[in-house]
Amino acid sequence: MEITDVKIRKINQEGKMKAIVSVTFDSAFVVHDIKVIEAAGKLFVAMPSRKTAEGEYKDVAHPINADARENIQERVIAEYREELKRVVV
Repeated sequence: MEITDVKIRKINQEGKMKAIVSVTFDSAFVVHDIKVIEAAGKLFVAMPSRKTAEGEYKDVAHPINADARENIQERVIAEYREELKRVVV
């Protein structure tokens, strides 16, 4: 499955959540509300989730294996950094 588009929908300068992103796969399937989070000085991607009745958060969409997760994370963070350059300049 190929990532065919990444849209940075919102950027936050303050706080841990740095951006909200939509990722399109194979020009046919999109996942909204992927978050770029900064923790311990490192960026990572959090998949869209919802709160259960027990108060836990469960992903509603997520990669099945580590390679897919790494591919998504690398591409989203790269696009986020490029967007930051456009916004800050």
